[in-house]
Amino acid sequence: MSTLLEFIVFILSLFYKLTVLHGNLHARYIDMNLLDDVIAIGSVMLVSFWTLWLPRRGRIIALIVLDVLLSLLIFADLVYYRYFGDFITVPVLLQAGQVGELGGSIRELLRLSDLRLAADFLLIFVVWTGMKLFKSSRKHRYSTYEAAPTLRGSEHSGTAIRLSGTGRRRSPRSRLLSGILAFVLGFILTVGPITFYANTWAVGLFEGAWWNLSLYNVTGLLGFHYYDVSRYVKENVLGKPKPSPEELDEMKQWFAEAAQVRQGNKETFGAYEGSNVIVVQVEAFMNFMIGKDIHGVEITPNFNMLMGNSLYYPNYYHQTGQGRTSDADFTSHVSLHPLPSGSVFTRFSNHTFDSLPQILAGQGYDTAAFHAYEGSFWNRTQMYEAMGYDHFYTRKDYTLDEAIGWSLGDKSFFRQSLELMDDQQQPFYSFLITLSSHHPYTLPDSAKDFDSGEFSGTIFGSYLESIHYADAALGQLVEGLKSRGLWENTILFVYGDHDNSLTDMSDYEQFLGKPLTELDIHQILNQVPLLVHLPDEALTGIDDRASGQLDLAPSLLHLLGIDSSPYPMMGNNLFADSMDASPLVVLRSGAFTDGKLYYIPSPDHQYDNGSCYDLATRSKTDIEACRIPHEEAQKRLLMSDKAVELDLIPLLRNEAGSPN
Repeated sequence: MSTLLEFIVFILSLFYKLTVLHGNLHARYIDMNLLDDVIAIGSVMLVSFWTLWLPRRGRIIALIVLDVLLSLLIFADLVYYRYFGDFITVPVLLQAGQVGELGGSIRELLRLSDLRLAADFLLIFVVWTGMKLFKSSRKHRYSTYEAAPTLRGSEHSGTAIRLSGTGRRRSPRSRLLSGILAFVLGFILTVGPITFYANTWAVGLFEGAWWNLSLYNVTGLLGFHYYDVSRYVKENVLGKPKPSPEELDEMKQWFAEAAQVRQGNKETFGAYEGSNVIVVQVEAFMNFMIGKDIHGVEITPNFNMLMGNSLYYPNYYHQTGQGRTSDADFTSHVSLHPLPSGSVFTRFSNHTFDSLPQILAGQGYDTAAFHAYEGSFWNRTQMYEAMGYDHFYTRKDYTLDEAIGWSLGDKSFFRQSLELMDDQQQPFYSFLITLSSHHPYTLPDSAKDFDSGEFSGTIFGSYLESIHYADAALGQLVEGLKSRGLWENTILFVYGDHDNSLTDMSDYEQFLGKPLTELDIHQILNQVPLLVHLPDEALTGIDDRASGQLDLAPSLLHLLGIDSSPYPMMGNNLFADSMDASPLVVLRSGAFTDGKLYYIPSPDHQYDNGSCYDLATRSKTDIEACRIPHEEAQKRLLMSDKAVELDLIPLLRNEAGSPN
């Protein structure tokens, strides 16, 4: 009976922790009904049934070790979800060396209520201490009896034998049968409901380009991790099957048609041939505060001033996934979607890509990436070599004379990067990645010169202060370019990499002074600004058509007079004639917009549970209006994943190209 009790206590303890995690997700359409409870209990039995095969002492130790490991996994998933809105996967674990660098951000994500995940450890300690005290007391109580002379006689001897044999051990056969029974029962409780889901409302879930939360909604947390591990082994150890010739032809046809759509506008094609190019990727730079102020002081005065003689895209969307900053880098330079799990940089740096720096290097450009941080972070050293950069300047190439946040402050970073650019041959391509506005947005007092007003002392206020600092650094970069005589011969692209990971709607409502709808908040969290300054300032103004990070590479190639049609790119050309109507912009989550409609998928990724909005009225419309573009969005994500994961880029190139 004690064996069964220990096992039941373990199951109930882990089940409680899984419900704690679920209660912290707050995801729409992700509930935990009776069948989900059954799956959770069954999955705990499946990971622990083998402990019943062990002798009692070994079984208790094994259950405690399992409890610790699974509790750590649940806690790690909870903290990771608060930042990324996703769960940890095997590819993310392969990036675990970066976790130590995220210390400040992780501390901001902890909650006192998380101690509930360790409540059973305290209970175990209390029970263990109590048992120790009880045994000590009992030993003292019977010490006189045990010290007495041994009684003679078979009757008394038998009594002694019975007293010492009350802790009878279970036979190996009994333990074996108990473990097998627990496994069978756990398998039925887990696989039965999952199979039911997969054959009813979740048809096709395990084959499509789905978001991890939708898998969790069917499998539960432990089932999700089992599926993730098996998927990783299948893809990276056993290998994915190559697409059939028919599938490959279909993909080639799609990319050829996309290239045709990008053509046009003879006036801008090659209008800036031979110009230098500087692309600045600003950390956590979001669009909602552009042009805004607090008590009359602008948050981004330099960016606002640049808008007067540049092109500004307020409906520019980041298209990142779990890879965050590295995904923004990848999508912008390769014009393909990031992966649904992990980062391309860490998973497939050995694959072939047609990236912007590689293409420009082939056209005589001197290409360089600048980032005042460790080159190994996000596996940049290897990935940048694969992307064709001639130079990669890392922390070791900078003097850390302005310590802010993770590394070097943006002002010093830009100043020193310009000095390094002095050694580049023109024309050059320079890609700069900033850091000062990284979560948790802690500026030293010496760098603060902005009063965030009513937000002062909050992380939201700290974010605004760090963005104001980053904007001041941008202003100094522009002045540096002008003083070096580069301004008149340089195309400048400035964009944000991803959202700020601050999801409390009340902060945004207070800042914007109005209540926000689901559509409002979804756009706020996914829109980042894009600013394009051209050397002759011939094109200026606000272009409010929908666009995204995948559009950067083909648009730059167009301005430089380089045909993008040979390369399998999914992005649009921001300067093509066909852009009179906004093209489809697809986010990694499956959300999309074409400038008229905006689709927000539900966490369970059932199409009918999503929301289809009419952007003209900003109200929900018939879900059927979004069905066709939704199918196209899913098709694009799936094709992009295959192109990246199966290393298909060389097979998808259009060697013939097409005339502009």
